[in-house]
Amino acid sequence: MKPFLALLGRAFVTLLLLAPQLSAQAVPAEAVGAGARPSGGERAPIRVGVSGPFSGPSAPMGLSMREGIRIAAEELNAGGGLLGRRIELVERDDEASNELGAQIVRDFIHRERVTAGLGIVNTGVALASQRHYQMARIPVITSVATGSLITKQFQPPDFTENYVFRVSASDTLQAAVIVEEAVGRRGLTRLAILHDATNYGVLGSQDLIAALGTRGRTAVVVERFQLRETDMRPQLERARAAGAQAVLTYGIGPELAHIANSMARLGWQVPIIGSWTLAMSSFIELAGRNAEGARMPQTFIAEARSPAQAAFLAAWERATGSVRIPVPPAAAQGYDSMQLLAAAIRQAGSLDGPRIREALENLDAEVDGVIMRYRRPFSRDNHETLRSARQIHLGEIRDGAVVFAHEAAPERPGP
Repeated sequence: MKPFLALLGRAFVTLLLLAPQLSAQAVPAEAVGAGARPSGGERAPIRVGVSGPFSGPSAPMGLSMREGIRIAAEELNAGGGLLGRRIELVERDDEASNELGAQIVRDFIHRERVTAGLGIVNTGVALASQRHYQMARIPVITSVATGSLITKQFQPPDFTENYVFRVSASDTLQAAVIVEEAVGRRGLTRLAILHDATNYGVLGSQDLIAALGTRGRTAVVVERFQLRETDMRPQLERARAAGAQAVLTYGIGPELAHIANSMARLGWQVPIIGSWTLAMSSFIELAGRNAEGARMPQTFIAEARSPAQAAFLAAWERATGSVRIPVPPAAAQGYDSMQLLAAAIRQAGSLDGPRIREALENLDAEVDGVIMRYRRPFSRDNHETLRSARQIHLGEIRDGAVVFAHEAAPERPGP
């Protein structure tokens, strides 16, 4: 406990000395249906910080997530808001930068006085920034980032309270889905892993190695590539020389497309099975026909299989003027994270961070989300809405779209 108190003291001094100078921009009311700032007798809005990559290679995920959150906020405001107040989203582009992401969260806390945080797409950004929410006792629901450590940094008994929650599928679960497809369904025994050099790629590859270990398998080769690397032939030639029967990937869309295109140039036709980011629009568009057949875990595939999903897809089309969602899981997870936060604020009857956290851990009301209908999604010891690989779909790219690889639906009960 003493080392923790010392660390907390140093961190507090750091916060005082390094408080960011950037000023967050509140989203215009008309953009999110959040309403104007208070005038006269109107109560101040509930401010929710939304951060993610809204530019750069990770932008398809960030923009899809942000639109999902906006749609949920609009619906909530149309229904009267929360506790007699309207929701105001304070949005910031973290550019997938760990340092900028942490600075933005500090700004949310100390300048913008947000009630809670939503968003965060990149694992490295989440690990760098969520500690600031934790120290300030402000709940954050991670909408997209999947690193397995994200909800585990502040667990009991080491910490009495954990303010970090998540609606996306952790890399531990995704790795289990990937390995089940490669080893369990296809019976493959010689597998190569290609991952990017970010926290996301490195930690995800470790989850894949662990999942293979549970099946008594090891990867024949593990290869790393850098962001913006375009020629993957050297890594792929080593994988082919090792006798790999499939390539398991952990990266984001552009580099994944370069893997598929490099495989085509080599004339090497083996399956690509990887993390959920194989469904990114940038992968599908840049790889073209070379993306066909790639398979990946998905929390949501853009087909209306429930009334809530049909309503969400219709709302997306109204909001954007297009039926196409660049990254459907990110959009759905953004929507669900806002709805879960709203349910917790209602139950808490307060904007106090500890009370909202307690409500999230003990939600009484069921929440009809896009991913699932949530029943007691969190507890004190579990801050993940998805707890089993059986709750996750397997997607496949066919004719340039992500569809269900296996028609049978996975288990989708509320947690």
